[in-house]
Amino acid sequence: MKQTSDAGQSILIRKPVAVMTGLPGEGARAGSVDLRIENGRIAAIGPGLQAQPGERVIDASRCVVYPGWINTHHHLFQNLLKAVPDGMNEDLQGWLASVPYPRLARFTPELTRIAARLGMAELLLSGATTCADHHYLYHAGGGGETGDALFDIAEEFGMRFVLCRGGALQSAGDHPGFSKTALRPESLDTMLADLERLKARYHDAGAHAMRRVVVAPTTPTFSLPPELLRELARAARAMNLRLHTHLSETDNYVRFCRERYNRLPVEFVADHEWLGSDVWFAHLVCLEPSEIALLAQTGTGIAHCPVSNSRLGSGIAPIPQLAAAGVPISLGVDGVASNESGSMIGEAHMTWLIHRAAQGAGATTVEEVIHWGSAGGARVLGLDAVGTLEVGQAADLVLYDIDHPRFFGFHDPAVAPVAAGEPVTVRTSIVNGRVVVDDGIIPGLDIAKLRADAQRGVQQLLAGLDAAA
Repeated sequence: MKQTSDAGQSILIRKPVAVMTGLPGEGARAGSVDLRIENGRIAAIGPGLQAQPGERVIDASRCVVYPGWINTHHHLFQNLLKAVPDGMNEDLQGWLASVPYPRLARFTPELTRIAARLGMAELLLSGATTCADHHYLYHAGGGGETGDALFDIAEEFGMRFVLCRGGALQSAGDHPGFSKTALRPESLDTMLADLERLKARYHDAGAHAMRRVVVAPTTPTFSLPPELLRELARAARAMNLRLHTHLSETDNYVRFCRERYNRLPVEFVADHEWLGSDVWFAHLVCLEPSEIALLAQTGTGIAHCPVSNSRLGSGIAPIPQLAAAGVPISLGVDGVASNESGSMIGEAHMTWLIHRAAQGAGATTVEEVIHWGSAGGARVLGLDAVGTLEVGQAADLVLYDIDHPRFFGFHDPAVAPVAAGEPVTVRTSIVNGRVVVDDGIIPGLDIAKLRADAQRGVQQLLAGLDAAA
């Protein structure tokens, strides 16, 4: 699959039904205005823009325009682990032991590439334009897929991509299910050497970066000894790389931290220099008010993953309280082995609903959800020129086709994709000025081959488990 580059092409998006900007408050809506894209940036926004010679004109008269979603927590390799029967009714610990961990050692580089292509295709077709993948298939002696292939595949699709380079630094008596992987953890030196290599080859610190590298051990309490946590944070900051990991996903996690360290999880990571505006955590389901205050004081962010948290029965992160305190909020789909969908529209729809169910109808608005899923994601990733539809910002945006009976009768069509949820069709998606979904199709992607590869990958994983049994 190879897309042609059109990032330098001028594009005029004409007469959309509505434009949502990703900005907070009164700036969330721009109305029915045209957008001009030049050299990968938004050059003009306003009514009645006139086409220029040689400019591509996209008729958006049946579409609403959103900023591209920024997915801040994923596990792309899990796209070949959807709906594994053994884990469908398990909580997090049971699911870890029965779904991903028994299969980690069976992921070849080829299977990881197949899974990544499948995941990125699903993300693009849901309106995502940036993906931060928490990739932890690394172990001593090699055999685990590196992040290089993921960068290559993201480039094929035209997506912005952030590799959150994970891994474990201890053998894992404390990590549920890890003993079944037949993997040995890396040394700290090995992880840091690979991070240095990845940074030199891929990392772009610029505000418009298409590629980033992040330091991301799997968990701060289970996947590395506490004495290495501070060392890893200092190494990350010496390389000017951001930090990411899972935290406080379940009440069991909180209980473990209290019993082992006599600290709440956020207190524990604070003790080891893992708070700050360069840090964001996935989940944060179980928090005390004092922890929310500490996150807010330090500017530490969250990747909110409500579908996975619901699927595993983990609980509901206190997003309204976090947002009110000033904690940076973003959205992530998590791995689809605990979600069964890598759709950012699905995640946004759930975000809008679940907090209203738990805390009342005033808990969340569609405008807030769009802000969290776009500008909020850009903030936690440090992509300052991405995430909002404003003149001068990167041209990352999506046109949702609302010419479908599902959306007929809407008094406010601007909210339709989030309020109604799936199915919804991406008519056009643009990343950095390049069209990456065109008339509902990813250019150059062979869907039949993708389907066949995925089926073959699932069969290969099943055969490996049968052989082991």
